[in-house]
Amino acid sequence: MHVLTLTTNADAPFMTEQMRALERRGVTFSTLSVAGEVDGGTSRSPLEYLKFFPSVLKESANGYDLIHAHYGLTGPMAVAQRRTPVVLSLWGSDVYGPIEPVSRACAPLCDELVVMSEAMRTHLGRDCAVIPDGIDLEKFQPAPQETAQEAIGWDPDADHVLFPYTPEREVKNYPRARRVVNAVNGLLDDPVYLHTVYDVPHETVPDYMNAADALLLTSHSEGSPNSVKEALACNLPVVAVDVGDVRERLTGVSNSVVADSDEALIDGLRVVLESGERSDGRDVAREISVEQTADRLLEVYERVA
Repeated sequence: MHVLTLTTNADAPFMTEQMRALERRGVTFSTLSVAGEVDGGTSRSPLEYLKFFPSVLKESANGYDLIHAHYGLTGPMAVAQRRTPVVLSLWGSDVYGPIEPVSRACAPLCDELVVMSEAMRTHLGRDCAVIPDGIDLEKFQPAPQETAQEAIGWDPDADHVLFPYTPEREVKNYPRARRVVNAVNGLLDDPVYLHTVYDVPHETVPDYMNAADALLLTSHSEGSPNSVKEALACNLPVVAVDVGDVRERLTGVSNSVVADSDEALIDGLRVVLESGERSDGRDVAREISVEQTADRLLEVYERVA
């Protein structure tokens, strides 16, 4: 089976890991990405997306079994051609944000729709395959905290809270994370540091997961946040608001908290840091390994093609 991948970010780690897992199952890929750079505080212009149309129309004529469009903004290009079946994967912000109308308009024109969580399916109100991004359990696994802290230069005599996003991404709600950590810092004997970690090689992210004492998620909305699943795989405790599939992922996981109010987040983070214990999240992470999610996506491909 030969698949044309359309994406706004050809380097997205979870997409590329998923594709590698599918390649091990005999699928081959060609990839087209929207031109231009994008980061947490900028976006591509409409002109760059318009220029993407002819590239997709031309490439789609080359005998692919299906087109897999990742993220709602690639949907219009995928459905503009009518000769090849289309799978559209929605990632989260393209359902809970200004791009939602584009995603909704494209959804009924696609042969299969993939979303990251049951909450996304409910929000869209239509039939979808719920397949969250999977985690590479070989890459993300527990390691000694002291070794990880030494590798990245963190103080072993402090508590470290990981916020794995740029503060410029408004949907991640960095001000709330800063507010929560400031409050907890006044409640504990050891200093508490909030680390914003982004734009680092993905291969180094496990070091940060293993060096931290907790991951803090304060997003306004999410689909199936990859950082939470990475933390689970490394047995890193998670303190998070109830967004996306976070509550589902953290159900039954020790030393992790789902909360809504600032007071509950502060108390939850305080308890987690005072305990000094890791979680048992890796058992849950095994249910969402990249190998398992690749098997489920392959079933979608076979139905469509």
